[in-house]
Amino acid sequence: MKGCFLINYSVVQKLANNNNANNLALFTSITVCFQNSCFIISMLAFLINRGGGWAPERTDRLRWLQVDLRERVEVTAVATQGRFGSPDWVTSYMLLYSDTGRAWKQFRQEDNIGTFSGNINSDGIVHHKLSHSIRTRFLRFLPVDWSPGGWMGLRVEVYGCAYKSDVADFNGRSSLLYRFNQKSTSTVKDVISLRFKSQRGDGVLVHGEGQRGDYITLELHKGRLALHINLDDVKMHPSSGHVSVFLGSLLDDQHWHSVLIERFNKQINFTVDRLTKHVRTGGLDDSLEVDYELSFGGIPLPGKPGTFLRKNFHGCMENLYYNGVNIIDLAKRRKPQIYSGNVTFTCSEPQLVSATFLSSSSSFLSLPLDAATETLSVTFQFRTWNREGMLLSAWLRRESERLLLLLVHGQLRLTHHRSALQSSDIVIGQALSDGQWHTVSISVGGFQVSLSVDDEPPSTMQLKDIAQPERSVLIGGCPSVLTNQGCRNPTLAYQGCMRSVIINNQPINFNLVQQGLLGNYSKLQFDICGIRDRCLPNYCEHDGECSQSWNTLFCDCSGTGYTGATCHNSIFEPSCEAHRLTGSASGFFSIDPDGSGPLKSTVVYCNITDDKVWTVVNHNSTEMVRVQGSSLQKPHVMKFNYSTSLEQLRTLVGRSEQCQQEVVYLCRKSRLFNTWDGTPLSWWLDRAGERRTYWGGFLPGVQQCACSLDENCIDMNHFCNCDADHSSWYEENDTGVLSYKEHLPVTEILVGDTNRSGSEAIYRVGSLHCYGDRFLWNAASFYQESSYLHFPMLQAELSIDISLYFKTTAPSGVFLENLGAKDFIRVELSAPSVVTFTFDVGNGPVVLMVKSHLPLNDKQWHYVRAERNVKEASLQVDQLPLRFLEAPSEGHTHLQLNSQLFIGGTASRQRGFLGCIRSLSINGMTLDLEERAKMTPGVSSGCPGHCSSQNSLCHNRGKCIEKSSGYVCDCTHSAYGGPNCKKEVSMSFESGSSVTYTFQEPFSVMRNHSRQSSAIFAQSSNSRESIAFSFLTTQTPAMLLTVNTYHQQYMAIILAHNGSLQIWYRLNREKEPDIFTPTSLNLANGEILRMSRYISLSLTLLSTDKELITIRSLTLGKVTGRAGVDEEVLQAGSRGFIGCLSSVQFNHLAPLKAAILNRGSSLVSVLGNLVESNCGELADKSSSRSLGKKLTNAAQSDSAVIGGLIAAVVLITLCAVAVMTRFLYRHRNERTQQMASVKEKDHQPRPELRYRAELDLHGAMRDSRKEYFI
Repeated sequence: MKGCFLINYSVVQKLANNNNANNLALFTSITVCFQNSCFIISMLAFLINRGGGWAPERTDRLRWLQVDLRERVEVTAVATQGRFGSPDWVTSYMLLYSDTGRAWKQFRQEDNIGTFSGNINSDGIVHHKLSHSIRTRFLRFLPVDWSPGGWMGLRVEVYGCAYKSDVADFNGRSSLLYRFNQKSTSTVKDVISLRFKSQRGDGVLVHGEGQRGDYITLELHKGRLALHINLDDVKMHPSSGHVSVFLGSLLDDQHWHSVLIERFNKQINFTVDRLTKHVRTGGLDDSLEVDYELSFGGIPLPGKPGTFLRKNFHGCMENLYYNGVNIIDLAKRRKPQIYSGNVTFTCSEPQLVSATFLSSSSSFLSLPLDAATETLSVTFQFRTWNREGMLLSAWLRRESERLLLLLVHGQLRLTHHRSALQSSDIVIGQALSDGQWHTVSISVGGFQVSLSVDDEPPSTMQLKDIAQPERSVLIGGCPSVLTNQGCRNPTLAYQGCMRSVIINNQPINFNLVQQGLLGNYSKLQFDICGIRDRCLPNYCEHDGECSQSWNTLFCDCSGTGYTGATCHNSIFEPSCEAHRLTGSASGFFSIDPDGSGPLKSTVVYCNITDDKVWTVVNHNSTEMVRVQGSSLQKPHVMKFNYSTSLEQLRTLVGRSEQCQQEVVYLCRKSRLFNTWDGTPLSWWLDRAGERRTYWGGFLPGVQQCACSLDENCIDMNHFCNCDADHSSWYEENDTGVLSYKEHLPVTEILVGDTNRSGSEAIYRVGSLHCYGDRFLWNAASFYQESSYLHFPMLQAELSIDISLYFKTTAPSGVFLENLGAKDFIRVELSAPSVVTFTFDVGNGPVVLMVKSHLPLNDKQWHYVRAERNVKEASLQVDQLPLRFLEAPSEGHTHLQLNSQLFIGGTASRQRGFLGCIRSLSINGMTLDLEERAKMTPGVSSGCPGHCSSQNSLCHNRGKCIEKSSGYVCDCTHSAYGGPNCKKEVSMSFESGSSVTYTFQEPFSVMRNHSRQSSAIFAQSSNSRESIAFSFLTTQTPAMLLTVNTYHQQYMAIILAHNGSLQIWYRLNREKEPDIFTPTSLNLANGEILRMSRYISLSLTLLSTDKELITIRSLTLGKVTGRAGVDEEVLQAGSRGFIGCLSSVQFNHLAPLKAAILNRGSSLVSVLGNLVESNCGELADKSSSRSLGKKLTNAAQSDSAVIGGLIAAVVLITLCAVAVMTRFLYRHRNERTQQMASVKEKDHQPRPELRYRAELDLHGAMRDSRKEYFI
């Protein structure tokens, strides 16, 4: 191929064996180097004698094969082979390149992979086409791993083409000026391309400006490229057209970097080394006006060549083109339109040799000092990302004295250790771990030590004695052999690059160090700075801020609304329906409809009702708007700006089951359509900006109004009421509801027929209302092992999160699989109790497993979430411990897939899943399993059994009822209401108020009844009674609740004079009543804001031979005239209750709720004024002020308190054993021991299984409340 070359050392061997001198002459310009010795082609016999290939001596410390191509060429591919006829080959290697044979750079493939896979035998040839070509003169093959049964052996081929370029060298005081033929030039399209290399982090490369304020500037700033463009007149539009773009990093590495700037009007494409940013300028103008000239290398002052406004460029440029003009070629040919100031046309190569400290634990460089030296001065430059590390250590001649220079939190700290207990410090610098080169100088002499960094003035430290250095200096860390001598890395060894090391005014020659002729070292790499920017590109999603250390990156997700290692996961629920499931009430909420997708969260109003959950999105004009004087030529136009973006609205509407938007249109001599030809006179625009002429309540595409559909227009000759063109207002109008959600929301309305005399229109476009979440319960059932659903290939190169619910009885099955040529991703139930997440991105398979102690194929819903990103992978199953694995710091990051996504099966149709999968979400987007299942054999839409979830969906005794696409909670037998039976049912009692519930027939609490009976008679246990309620009051004494039977038994719960809670009960009318006081706290001290209490009471009675039988009534509040009731109870009953009662539960009866819902019933008697209220809200306000401390102290002093929050909420479980123990203690001592054992059993931390279900019903009440068990 013309202009291309091939270097083939296996061919060289063959030609040498044939002794073909002519063919050998073809290769005489090629040089092959090992270590530091070079061998031209005439020395190939040395290779042949060793078996046909390169192999280093086993004693060689430096093992690499270097190729000198004699001039810069463009290399496109390499190939390797083992050593002929031997067990020697290289299994992996690094490829380095350089223009000078110094200052090497490691070639990195896609995903920043720095190693190439090599050979597995001596004969096979492994080719690698480079992901991008490199223009270089020198190549170095650096073995990383080799034949396990042999040694390193290598034959290489290099492929490429010739490369020519025009080069200009800028010395920091030079520039090229390209002058235009006319005074100024105005362009709408510009293309600037160039390549550059520099060892300086700052300098202007390109600049041009115009008199009206246009400018374009390309400059290096701290190793990054910045492009500044302004297209507007700064006097008329100051700063409106300015745009600045930053791209690239670590560009001051003495290696070539390519730049391409393409501008067309306002659109700009800015590319640096294969990374591209697309931006648009602001302002009004599209053209760039530049006066007189463009400058390259700096911004010269007018009339003063060589004098620059800003720091100019120091380095080389090549192939510099402006709009097709080769600027350097014109300068070399001394064309008149080019002014060349101090520019040369060969690239000078400064010999700044770097060393890379590779290990944060074991890298070090030990350098000797002259034995006669009395002082010490050290200067060096370093660059790193690590905030911690040891830079230098020097022993002084006095015993135990040592100087230690550390990098601590990005600052320099120089410590003088006089002894183990005495030290003094100097701390200077800020943010020195920013990846930039920093210059450090240390001077030790006499009684003083000084330290300086960069351009800061030095800081000094005074010593008590003269400091004299020992015979060596350690840089970067401490060798392990000196550990016993007190040299230890106090934090981490230095990990980064270092250059220009000067000790006592003598530059350190790294070549001598590398050859072992000077000092000693470990884990260092010479002639290369191995730093790389892991934040370029930025793998932190959703505007997360990226930072890094030498080996990894970190993402700061603060303020983004996302979380996770790469800010991938949204912290917000996807919909109002999801907020309902968490138990939230109506209010404003942030939702993120696309989850971890690209769209940000938005704030909406969630109207959570018992039957539906409405999502409400407002816009800028929800009031009535009056329109007059508009026509089609000059119409009235109103644009609607919603509280969220159209992209977010599109996602929200698509996720909802149904959406609607009311349009109110009142008219007087204002038509919607022309009555003669039907031409629309008014219309609205949908979310895509398309014109729509149908009005509320009708199908899209039909020019009619709702009255036409309902056949009730005031004039049946027209399809809209307003088209009747009446001159007076009518109650009838063309108001309706738009409900075709693919067109919603309305983005603009136009009114065009109000310019006639007396013509007028009034309209209002309401907020967007949507309800339901069609993905929340989107499910599919798989009933054939060979069946599956397929979807388009996953778009998940860098990150993916997968979440789903499943239930099955099968022992195993694949939930999800997507394959590539080599890469893949799979989530499966691999065993009855094991979920496995497996993937391969090119580094070998990664397997994460979560094992449950219980089977997962139990026909219950189980939750699975798997995530993989460039930082880590994780797997979560239900509430089991999270399994995660960190990604390797060096390795492939892109997941390369090329096939369809399989759900419920695999491409091989093996290990298919049998069961149900629902709510399958991938990267925030939920797959529509139901729709795809309709057209797939072996799979059906939907999956019954939502209520079988192990997580309680309905709380507080609510009953879960299956629906076709979800569930509903039946709260009939619950004291709570709301969609999940979590909403408190509360009433405010005034003086004299009461609620009495009369039982329909004699009701025995302790008698077993049929489970089919109503709530009034039902009883779950023959020896258990449960009472629960909440209250808020400031009155004492007070009657909270009383229960009476037909046999003159009673139980009363009162607040005594001192505010303590007392439970009175008389089970035997022959005996005195028993009184139980669960707490002596004053629960009502008269200060409602400070001392009001929100008390939750749960009362459980167990009995043996005595029981409450034939209950007659239950009363809340005031009670009068009860015979057989004790005086204190009567007094409390006469005072009644003033305050708030909430969520009263008596076994399976909710008397307070029944009183609210069944007023007028013969079973419910209400006296006085009762008002529905919210006790909990009031309690939260009062308890959050000053009660917390007092209640906490009181609770801690009570031996019965077992936990809870300080809302002073008391959960009391009273065992009848406690009742009967006290009763029988006085009357039947012989049974005391038996009763005590029962009591002890009831106090065990884990109740018996038969009580667990009922205890769980109080779970919501126990949350954030204190619990008392008696």
